[in-house]
Amino acid sequence: MITARGVKPVVRVQWPRKAFWLYGVVEPTSGWHFCQEYPHLNSENFQKFLDVLFQELGSDMALMQMDQASAHQALALSCPENIIPIFQTSHSPQLNPMERLWQFIKRQFKGESFSHLDQLRQ
Repeated sequence: MITARGVKPVVRVQWPRKAFWLYGVVEPTSGWHFCQEYPHLNSENFQKFLDVLFQELGSDMALMQMDQASAHQALALSCPENIIPIFQTSHSPQLNPMERLWQFIKRQFKGESFSHLDQLRQ
């Protein structure tokens, strides 16, 4: 907050928030979706997500459309045989169905502050 010299600002306390990342996929025609929560957005957690998704898919094959985030393109990633990655062009989140789901979720909770994540389930 900007104030005049010598004037101490009076503001509401903003308590620190704990962040987490949801990794997810959605099948746009059926609505089938799968999400996992991770503490960071990085290639290590993305590999964990791919491994769990591989198990979830079983014998099904999936085309997985992704943006060009560094976590998605890390050289150390090993994509399971039932997941075929397709990288969308840069700066085109509107092409990815999952991005539209994230936008919908964010709109629902914009400006909200929860003391505990269990409040989201109410």
